[in-house]
Amino acid sequence: MAGDDVNATPAAMGPRLRSARERHDATLAGVSRSTGISPSTLSRIETGRRKPTLEVLLQLAKEYGVSLDELAGTGPATEATEALEAGPRATAPLSFGDDKAVLPLTRYVGGLHAHKHVLPALQDPPTRPRQVSHEGWEWPCVLYGRLWLAHGDQDLVLTAGDVAEFDTRTPHGVANAGSGPVEYLIMFGPQGERQRLRTPPAAPRRVAEERAVPDRR
Repeated sequence: MAGDDVNATPAAMGPRLRSARERHDATLAGVSRSTGISPSTLSRIETGRRKPTLEVLLQLAKEYGVSLDELAGTGPATEATEALEAGPRATAPLSFGDDKAVLPLTRYVGGLHAHKHVLPALQDPPTRPRQVSHEGWEWPCVLYGRLWLAHGDQDLVLTAGDVAEFDTRTPHGVANAGSGPVEYLIMFGPQGERQRLRTPPAAPRRVAEERAVPDRR
C-alpha cells in the first residue's frame, strides 16, 4: 500500500465499522457497555472524526465478528460493506433484520447522508417499534405506505408525502403501520447537522399587487 493509503485506512474504517455494528443489530450504547469504549468515541470513529487505535479495532472486530482485513478493505468484504463503499452507484438493496431492505444513497463519511428503506408487508398486526438512541438528527420521508414512528412516549403514523424531524438522542424507532409494504427515505445528520429550508425570494410587493389587479380597460 502507498503511504497515503496507509494513512487514510484508519479513518476509512468508520463506514465499515458502522455497517458491521448495524448488521450486528447493536446500538452505540450497547457496544459501549460490552467493550468499555464510550459512545461518543464510537460515534466519532464511525463518522471519520477520530482514527481508531489498533486496540480499539481489535475490540470492535471481535465484538462484530469481522476480520481486521475486512475493516481495512484489504480482505473479502460482505455485500453490505461493498454496497456502502459504492455509495450512490450501489443498486442492490441490503437486507437487515426483519427483512428490511436498505439502499445507501450517499457515502458514510460524516455530515448528512441518506438511504432508502423498504419494509415488507405484515402478516400479523404491528407492534410498537423497538427504540434506540444515538447522537444526531433524522428526517424520514414516506414515499408509499404507512410508517409508525415511535419517538419517546409519542406515536405518529406517517403516510405518503409526510416528513418528520426529530432529535435521535431521544429513544425512537419505526415500523410498518399498515398491511402493505412501506417505502421511505431517511436523511441523517450524525453530528447534529440540521437541514436548512431555502425558498426563492418573494416578488417585489408592488409588482405582485399590480399582477393581482385585473385590467379594467
